[in-house]
Amino acid sequence: MRTYKLTISYDGSRYQGWQRQATTDNTIQYILEWSIGKLVGYRVHIDGSGRTDAGVHARGQVASVKLSKLYDTKELKDSLNRYLPEDIRIQLSEEVEPDFHPRYCDSEKTYEYRILNRKFPVPTERLYSYFYHYTLDVDKMREATSYLIGRHDFASFCGTGAQVKSTVRTITGIDVWRDGDIVTIRVKGEGFLYNMVRIIAGTLIQVGNGQYPPERVKKILDACDRSVSGPTAPAHGLTLIGIEFFD
Repeated sequence: MRTYKLTISYDGSRYQGWQRQATTDNTIQYILEWSIGKLVGYRVHIDGSGRTDAGVHARGQVASVKLSKLYDTKELKDSLNRYLPEDIRIQLSEEVEPDFHPRYCDSEKTYEYRILNRKFPVPTERLYSYFYHYTLDVDKMREATSYLIGRHDFASFCGTGAQVKSTVRTITGIDVWRDGDIVTIRVKGEGFLYNMVRIIAGTLIQVGNGQYPPERVKKILDACDRSVSGPTAPAHGLTLIGIEFFD
């Protein structure tokens, strides 16, 4: 068997998230496995680097698949894209070591949360940014991020129902900037809890609208209590930008 690493982009608007589910075939994982299976002639299983929720997008999701023979990686990518719907595309195909598993390798993920911050919505942005009409103070939002960088217990930023052994995670960097009407929150880290980036975004929005000062984010973090942090920002504003793997 040969192991192939696939870098995948997708528009998550019409899918029920990444993970295969028993009740629907409308997931990214299912569509990929079905398409690869049609190409190679047998059922396959793919392993993703993590799960994105319904409505979340990706430019650089990574998955691995084991196939029975050697393929030219460019031909494999091009052939798969002919089977896939136009809102899912393989950006890169690479043969890797047999034991490569994107979820268990040391890596850093980058997410971006986009907010359309203006008085009226723009229809062409509705699927890829969260419309928020109250003016956001980006400087205060950026100040608040300083309390989140590093290794902390992020229980206050973990969605309810998550089944994890530990809520300790490491954020290696956060930045917030405005470009016209778009406010972007970029978060980098070694791993993320369920809804973690969306809860961070929802909390930073509350700082940006003046609901509470930047230093309150430290109190929220220290409380280790989901009920004291901000709301979970809508899924469609979130994109998995890419994943960097370390040797």
